[in-house]
Amino acid sequence: MNITPESVKNLVHSSDFGERIRGINELRQIDMEKAFKILEPLITDKNVRVRYAAVSQLDTLGNVNRQKSLELLRDRLFNDPEADVKAAAADAIGGLKLTEAFPDLAKVYQESSDWLIQFSIVATLGEFGDPRGLELLKDALESDNNLLQTAAISALGELGDVQAIPLLMKFVDNPDWQIRHRLAQALGQLGGKEVKEALEKLAEDEFAPVAQEAKNYLST
Repeated sequence: MNITPESVKNLVHSSDFGERIRGINELRQIDMEKAFKILEPLITDKNVRVRYAAVSQLDTLGNVNRQKSLELLRDRLFNDPEADVKAAAADAIGGLKLTEAFPDLAKVYQESSDWLIQFSIVATLGEFGDPRGLELLKDALESDNNLLQTAAISALGELGDVQAIPLLMKFVDNPDWQIRHRLAQALGQLGGKEVKEALEKLAEDEFAPVAQEAKNYLST
């Protein structure tokens, strides 16, 4: 069966939940402008799974109308009752690199206690590469959530700001090898004498993935 705008419309308006989700996934296979028009009302659908799937699709379809996408994603970021939809909105903002939303992301990060939302915002700041994110990422490094710390380390590497180096150095001896592995990746993106010394130490790490990552950067 050929996938057409009409067939997708029929699916997304179906009474069957599975068909609705299938229709949202099939939006990728039709003209993007038509897909965007079909997707737009689904962003505020009553069903949380439909909203989540629709918001996630904006990561790519949002380029059709970036201003409207920004409005839709801001609305979900602030007003959706479900944490995973808010997190998906932050992810889509990062995927579209809508840096205009930086103040919104910072506000939601500070006001939220949900680690999933904070995690998505931290990851988005890495995608932005925006120096305004440094202070927020400093805060994330102090979290007692290892996943959030790991995301912040990655984001600081992507940020490429040498001010992050002293912040990252305290993780060289972290007991979690996954954090040390991500640290090797982040430091490798920054460079400098202090970074080289840290990478040389990590290159001797007892966990092979950490040591290999550090060696990869030292050899370039």
